[in-house]
Amino acid sequence: MTSSFQEQKSPKKRIILTGDRPTGPLHLGHYAGSLQNRILYQQEHTQFVMIADAQALTDNAAHPEKVRENLFEVALDYLAVGIDPNKTTILIQSMIPPLFELTAYYLNLVTWNRLKHNPTVKEEIKLRKFGEAIPAGFMVYPVSQAADITAFKADLVPVGADQIPMIEQTNEIVRHFNHTYNKEVLIKTEALLPKVSRLPGIDGQAKMSKSLGNAIFLSDPSDVVAKKVRSMYTDPAHLRIEDPGKVEGNPVFTYLDLFDPDKESLSELKAHYQRGGLGDVAVKKRLLEVLDAFLTPIRERRMHFAKDRRTVMQILFQGTEKALEVASKTLKEVKEAMTIFYTERT
Repeated sequence: MTSSFQEQKSPKKRIILTGDRPTGPLHLGHYAGSLQNRILYQQEHTQFVMIADAQALTDNAAHPEKVRENLFEVALDYLAVGIDPNKTTILIQSMIPPLFELTAYYLNLVTWNRLKHNPTVKEEIKLRKFGEAIPAGFMVYPVSQAADITAFKADLVPVGADQIPMIEQTNEIVRHFNHTYNKEVLIKTEALLPKVSRLPGIDGQAKMSKSLGNAIFLSDPSDVVAKKVRSMYTDPAHLRIEDPGKVEGNPVFTYLDLFDPDKESLSELKAHYQRGGLGDVAVKKRLLEVLDAFLTPIRERRMHFAKDRRTVMQILFQGTEKALEVASKTLKEVKEAMTIFYTERT
């Protein structure tokens, strides 16, 4: 069983690899589950943030333009929330050839049967309703992810609990490689579990998701956020203002818990709602004020960066170049261990 690392508890500087698939702009769920942590991690650790465009193509191969344009949108979201390219290396996955070469070598150390039984892959296949038409690139994603992690020798990878099987498979590949080639070249990694693993959707679904259409995006203008907040699922049994309402499982209060800085006032609001006499409209009004205060500076920074696409892309290219150096060094070590690093003297 792969061990997990609790947030912010290690005094040692670690190497962290994390990232997102550029299939759409990022939303409040991304901020709660990962982005806010990355802002903290970059202060204390060596952090690589990957825009996983190659991985996004495993189920978007027919629409590469979607991935291409959203790469820029994701980059804008990163910069807008405070991911600092001077502290965090932001990279484009498809521009790091060593990742694909490492994937090819690791594939020889993994059985097809093992890939088929990876719980995370099985669940993702079910969600995407592939049926029998599963892209081979999607099936081997655990191996590709192992290449990403080991290329940067990341000893911490922030993931949700549902992604732990992917980390376990990475460590299996690390052990198999080191044993097969009798060299401790690759290092094992740990799952870094967030305090907030996911944010419910505005429709009350367990997860905010682009595909489910239940997300509030970091780039949403004020009027769109207002419309979404007004439509939010609350306590279905809270039919009249005077009725007692439930706080637990109520998405409006879940969002307030995460984004409202006035905890004392929020506690009073909860008590009022629970004893009755407070309507959903009033609670949603409070949430809208909180989200508007939170999102306004993010929107402003985002619009600032969006005006200069060239500079944003230069940031990505510079980070990618730095990441390429690191990954190339690992690839050289891997090929030397496998005795396939050839020179003129070979």
